[in-house]
Amino acid sequence: MATTILVTGATGTIGSQLLSALKGQQDLTVRAAVRSATKAESIKGGNVTPVDFEYTNSEQMQKAVEGVEKLFLITPFSQDQVDLGARLIDFAKAAGVKHVVKLSAMGADFAPGIQLGRWHRTLERYIAGSGMTYTFVRPNNFMENFVNFYGPAQDGNIYLPWGQGACSFIAGADVAAVAAAALTSSGHENKAYDVTGPEAFTIAQAAATLGEVTGRKIQYVEVPEAAARNAMLDGGMPAWMVDGMMELHGINKAGYAAQVTDTVQKLTGRAPTSFAQFAKQNVARWK
Repeated sequence: MATTILVTGATGTIGSQLLSALKGQQDLTVRAAVRSATKAESIKGGNVTPVDFEYTNSEQMQKAVEGVEKLFLITPFSQDQVDLGARLIDFAKAAGVKHVVKLSAMGADFAPGIQLGRWHRTLERYIAGSGMTYTFVRPNNFMENFVNFYGPAQDGNIYLPWGQGACSFIAGADVAAVAAAALTSSGHENKAYDVTGPEAFTIAQAAATLGEVTGRKIQYVEVPEAAARNAMLDGGMPAWMVDGMMELHGINKAGYAAQVTDTVQKLTGRAPTSFAQFAKQNVARWK
């Protein structure tokens, strides 16, 4: 009998790549939680079916978890993410879901940690107390951030307040592969995995790699923290989000994100993607 998995955040950086990893696997039925199933025909097919889902819609949440055995949980980036995630966990437990794989963040278990990490850890504890088995996937910063958030500006510069801090960035496909392993194989119950790329590198080194693959002159320009904060506020970002991002920038600047783990190799049987490989795969995004 096929196992039914609900994937939340199905159109995001990790959720979309998790769907790709699960698509076509035998004995799996995958529900992709999206805001509008009728507008998500592109992800429909094979063993994947989009379902209407909003964290603010209790009826949709309850319907989405009916008959589901395993849940992949991604919470919205919002101040109430713990409450929203806990509501879905309650519905999942009531529906008989057996296992939850939560996308968390590396450092969520550090105390006192940063606000974003504390939110993740609070929800982790709630899941652990639910009676369902769980796997916490705790990735480092995504390589996709160089595409979506802090890639080179038109002048070729990458502007960040990171100093010379190094970070073991991880490709989203590798995070998805770890999540897929936790969802489809045994031995991952009640475990937490820190997930990183194969090496730590600075933003200046990332800029050099991007320059090599694009043929552009790309450089890192360190931005003073006050200037970075003001730029985000001036751009309309809410204060709570700015505070969270500045804390995150701070731990990266301090070098706390440089740890390298072998999780990808152990759980998938292959080495994690290097930044040079990722850059070559996505070179068109920066040209």
